[in-house]
Amino acid sequence: MSTAALSEQELQERLYAKRNPLPPKQRKLKKGTFLFMLANHVGAVAALLPMFWSWWGLLAFASLYWVTVLGVTLGLHRLVAHRSFETPQWLERLLVLMGTLGAQGGPVEWVGLHRHHHKFSDQENDHHDAGRGLWWAHSEWMLHNIPALEHVDKFTGDLRRDPFYNWLDRWFLLLQLPLGGLLYWFGEANQIHGGGLGLVLWAIPLRLTVVYHVTWLVNSATHVFGYRNFACPDRSTNCWWVALLSFGEGWHNNHHAFPHSARHGLRWFEFDITWQHIKVLRRLGLARKLRLARYPG
Repeated sequence: MSTAALSEQELQERLYAKRNPLPPKQRKLKKGTFLFMLANHVGAVAALLPMFWSWWGLLAFASLYWVTVLGVTLGLHRLVAHRSFETPQWLERLLVLMGTLGAQGGPVEWVGLHRHHHKFSDQENDHHDAGRGLWWAHSEWMLHNIPALEHVDKFTGDLRRDPFYNWLDRWFLLLQLPLGGLLYWFGEANQIHGGGLGLVLWAIPLRLTVVYHVTWLVNSATHVFGYRNFACPDRSTNCWWVALLSFGEGWHNNHHAFPHSARHGLRWFEFDITWQHIKVLRRLGLARKLRLARYPG
C-alpha cells in the first residue's frame, strides 16, 4: 500500500512503529568502508595537532569545503538528482566533479540512493530510515550491505548513459590522489608550518570527515529535530543549524514537500546558501528552466 492511500493515523503508526531486526545477511560490517572511515577520522584528529596547524591549512580546508559541499548540494543533489534546473553540460560535469571530491561514492550511486530515499523515505526499506534510530540514519547504514544498492540502476538510467559519470562512479576515490600530491608539493615548496603533510591532512581527511558528518546530519538530524512547514508522509523537519552547515539542505521538510524545487528555504528567514549560488548562475545565464516552490503564506 502506498503512503498516499494511508490515513494520517495509519501513516504515523507506520513511521513510528518498532523496526524489525536487520536480516542476518545485513548485520555483517563492510570492513573496507569501516576501515576507510576510521582512517579518515584518525587523519582528521591528527590534522588538529599543533604540529600541523597553519593558516594555509585552514585556507585549504575552507576553500575545498566550499567546493565540495557546493558540489554535493548544487551539483549532485539539486541539479542532477532532482533536475531542479538546467546548466550547460560542461558546468554540470564540473559541479558533479566537485561533489565527487566528497568521496561519498560515485555520482551514479549517490543519485540512485538519494532517489531511492525519496521514494521510500522513513519506511523500512529506506536505507537510512530514521525509524531505526539517530545513529543508524546518521552513518551506521553505510557500514552494512543495504538492499537499496541493488536498485541503483533502476533509478539512474539517465546517468548510466553518460560515460563520464560511469567513469567517475568507478574511480571516484582516485580524485584525492592528484589533489593530495599538489597540496603536498605546495606545502613543502613553500616551507609551510606542518609541511606538505599538514596541508594534506587539513584538506583531505579533515575536510572529508567534516563534510561527511554535515551530509549525514541531513539524513539524521533533519528527520528528528526542528519544525515542519508541510505534512509530508515522512519524518522530515527543517533544522536551521543543519541548514547553515550544509548550505541550505537543512530545510529538509520543505525539500520533501517539493523535491524538485531548486530553492529549499521557502520562508523569509530560511536562508539557503545553495539557492543564492543558483541565483548567481541564473544572472550569468548559466542556469535555466528553474523549478521553484513557494511558501503558501
